[in-house]
Amino acid sequence: MDNKILVVDDEWNMRNLVKIYLSKEKFQIDEARDGNEAIKMAKQTPYDLIILDIMLPDIDGWEVCSTIRKIKQVPILMLTARNDVKDRVHGLNLGADDYLIKPFASEELVARVNALLRRQMINEESNDRLLHFENLSINGESREVQVFQTLIELTPKEFDILYLIAGQSKRVFTREVLLDRVWSPSEFRDLRAIDTHVKNIREKLRKMGLSYNPIKTVWGVGYRFNTPEGQT
Repeated sequence: MDNKILVVDDEWNMRNLVKIYLSKEKFQIDEARDGNEAIKMAKQTPYDLIILDIMLPDIDGWEVCSTIRKIKQVPILMLTARNDVKDRVHGLNLGADDYLIKPFASEELVARVNALLRRQMINEESNDRLLHFENLSINGESREVQVFQTLIELTPKEFDILYLIAGQSKRVFTREVLLDRVWSPSEFRDLRAIDTHVKNIREKLRKMGLSYNPIKTVWGVGYRFNTPEGQT
């Protein structure tokens, strides 16, 4: 494999452990000791994946994730010592793609990394359609969303959800189906994460001036795409 991964952690032992695990799988590993260094490196290098610790000495992993997400759509796997649902939901809101709780086994780390990279590759290969709606366009090939011809920054999961729902506009997607289609089996799964991502998508599109809500809640079932003429 020639995938390039950035490992961000202030503890040398943890960086070295992750590097040992992933180097055995032929990944190329770069290391950052703090948040500022990570942001600088992420801007300069096209990484395929970033493994990001939450507790950093200068700026925490939350802020690093949020900053990187504004400039890159690279998958982000966050490391945390706390198995707290609120922390995971907060990270998803900021654009994280998956979580791994410390301490972890080498097999789980490798499985989650491979799952995220595979998901990214599938998205890049299969998203080849251009969807047009009133004042909204979704480009599956470039993974770009525009409102009034202005680009909107969505996280990878947010894009996948919107693209999937918009591509089958007459279908109602349950939360379970969305989890199965957008999340890999090895990723952390929480039905509430779907609601969080949908809320973020709506808010981002609304802030850019889209006058209609593109994702309709079907109470007790899930979500479907909502074209302007279908507004109720």
